[in-house]
Amino acid sequence: MDSDEISSQDYRKGRNQLAAAVIFGHAIKHIYLSATPILLAKLKLEVGLSGKLYGVITGANRATNGATTMIAGYLGERFANKSGLMLFVSLSLMGISYFLLGIAPSFWWILGAMLLVGIGPSLYHPPAIASLSRKFPDKRGFAISLHGTGGSVGQMLGPLIVGLLTTETFKVGTLITVTYLFAFTWREIFRIGIIPAFVSAIIVYLMMRDIPSGQTSTDSLKKYFSDLVLLLKNKSMLGLIFVTGFRAMGQEAIAVFLPVYLLSGLEDGGLGKDELTVGLYLAGSQVAGIGAQPLMGWISDMYGRKIVLIPAMTLLSLLYFLLYFSVDGIPLIINVLVMGCFVYSLHTIFIAAAMDTVDGKSQSTVVSLIYAATIIGFISPFIAGALSDYVGQPNGLKMPFIYSGIVAMISTIILVFVKLPKKRYQ
Repeated sequence: MDSDEISSQDYRKGRNQLAAAVIFGHAIKHIYLSATPILLAKLKLEVGLSGKLYGVITGANRATNGATTMIAGYLGERFANKSGLMLFVSLSLMGISYFLLGIAPSFWWILGAMLLVGIGPSLYHPPAIASLSRKFPDKRGFAISLHGTGGSVGQMLGPLIVGLLTTETFKVGTLITVTYLFAFTWREIFRIGIIPAFVSAIIVYLMMRDIPSGQTSTDSLKKYFSDLVLLLKNKSMLGLIFVTGFRAMGQEAIAVFLPVYLLSGLEDGGLGKDELTVGLYLAGSQVAGIGAQPLMGWISDMYGRKIVLIPAMTLLSLLYFLLYFSVDGIPLIINVLVMGCFVYSLHTIFIAAAMDTVDGKSQSTVVSLIYAATIIGFISPFIAGALSDYVGQPNGLKMPFIYSGIVAMISTIILVFVKLPKKRYQ
């Protein structure tokens, strides 16, 4: 039996509780991540940042996220039984970094805080997903997809929470009609966010601290890099890294500029929505993904990863293009809702596919590689912002959607030529 695997007698012990803790923590993490684009869009409109400068600050966290993911991969392999502590640190750092955003007095402070924002989330996935993979070798795709479902729940709740907390009044005729609701500024929400982050970090740690998550063969930094080099020699792994990188570029531009398009006034080429309506759009995009992720994970376990990935990625690329042409109202709502089925669902299947290529070995390292591949996405908001500035009104705000569709289609074409193993867990 490989030293990366825990014994058949032990691997089931506490795995449901571990899964619940990981999924809960992942939901909390994505509440913060999904709330951020609306808050940053408010910042852009309030301060009057150009598309390029906005791209710089929104891409900053992606740069540090990808870079520190490799460190998290090593820690996840070296200290496999300390996963709960690592998740505690991850969630705590998120709260601290968001607090610093809330007190930022200048552009450069915001940029520095955004660099720190990327570190907390990067520490979460390698130990979390690797723990699930070791505990659920018989249902790897399904378990990782459940982890993704927790993220989708968070992605749904984050925009709603921000929309409710930042919108002061609602006009008669909107989905919700009230005369007054206490409202916070984007700075205040960043500051108070430190409290639930710390509380959630403690809950996750207490749930995981007594559950063994298995031992690995990585006992030194040298061994970690040795395993890393071996992984990079795997052609299928390299292909998945390139696919994931390009896919992240398209997704990052959509995540950053869709809220800006929805919030911007009609005179600037936007739709002039209020914060709650934007929150409902973004939250709605995740509703379908909550059910789609475990279903797609199960199908990929049964019939293969590519059978799910290629059609879904092709459709997602087309949906990005259609954002440019969709008129306000039902067509745009349908587009955003269907898009949400795939945005995060696909990433969990990519992780499962990557683990398949190495037969479940070095799980934390594999996860860190796939997430580190998304570092290329850090330049994407700047490119999309520069394109938006170049085109100008009235269509400039929608140009990032065309750019995202092109990049996502390139990612799909690359995947067609990547050879993935057909063998499934028995």
